[in-house]
Amino acid sequence: MDLDALRRHPDLEAPGLAAADAADRLILDESAPALAEAASVPAAVVVVDDAYGALALGAVAAGARDVRVHQDPITGERALAENAVRLGIPDADRPRSLPLAPELVEGARIVLMRLPRSLDRLDEVAGLIARHAAPDVRVVAGGRIKHMSVAMNDVLGRWFDRVDVSHARQKSRVLVATAPSAEGGATIASWPRAARDDALDLEVVAHGGVFAGATVDIGTRFLLGVLGDAVPDAPTAVDLACGSGVVAAWLARERPGLVVRASDRSAAAAASARLTAVANGVAERVEVTRADGLEHLPDASERLVVLNPPFHSDAAVHTGIATHLFGEAARVLAPGGELWCVWNSHLRYRPLLEHIVGPTRQIARNPKFTVTASTRR
Repeated sequence: MDLDALRRHPDLEAPGLAAADAADRLILDESAPALAEAASVPAAVVVVDDAYGALALGAVAAGARDVRVHQDPITGERALAENAVRLGIPDADRPRSLPLAPELVEGARIVLMRLPRSLDRLDEVAGLIARHAAPDVRVVAGGRIKHMSVAMNDVLGRWFDRVDVSHARQKSRVLVATAPSAEGGATIASWPRAARDDALDLEVVAHGGVFAGATVDIGTRFLLGVLGDAVPDAPTAVDLACGSGVVAAWLARERPGLVVRASDRSAAAAASARLTAVANGVAERVEVTRADGLEHLPDASERLVVLNPPFHSDAAVHTGIATHLFGEAARVLAPGGELWCVWNSHLRYRPLLEHIVGPTRQIARNPKFTVTASTRR
């Protein structure tokens, strides 16, 4: 299979970059013997956190049948589907996307995965595999060396009796975990995890890898401190890029008549936001959708959008994510509606907000963060 034929679309974060990298190729090469052995066994191969489909489609090309896949961002799922069509893979042979749940890995003999940068995410995935995959499962997990750490070996070592390390190639490396120990992580709190924030009087629930985990990040805390009664009075509000759902739950609790529409492209974030709403008794008024931006909402339909935009793509600061989200907010806001946004002050988003959304005023600023309100023209 020609990995160079794959595309990143619909991911807008790094246009022009290849959809498969040296780490994907190393994972496929290191797993080739195991893939060959598993080719005759349906549903033996599982792929986790494949960016754009290189691992899943590479496994199919190696003969794997009924490949199960979980990708956290919905854009990754769509890229995989588009790449399967681009390569002419028949419908019956295409990988199946599933939630991160026991049925994803039940009976799996080989798991291919990109190592997540979050150790919590790695712990949740490793625990799921150790508990539900086949006893002889082989996990081939790789990444770029600059994004790897010795702590990843330790996390896998809690769940597997053996962790081997490959030679480096093209600044990439693979960890191979075997001999799962379902009880190995028994002393570790299971996922999702919950914690109470006494200052906000909120219960926060989070799956592994969700930004800030079961805590409230300082940017969100600063935003909530100035929201209060200053935001427009509206029957509904949107929590865009909702993460664990802290803003959605807080708004729903503070305004008993308000319906909050929360969305995030991350499956882990959307699941966490639902659980946070339940934990705070506002689930009936918090609607959570896994979506790319606000694609599920019609134009000019909302009066209030609240946003704490992510600004990293891997380790690099990247404004493409925020630009996309600002555009989604502008599309969904009715004329006169407002986008309330908190952002790292050094990013200087105000001119961008003025251009995409409309007149923007500063609500608050501290040494690290700025809160603005932008009015839709």
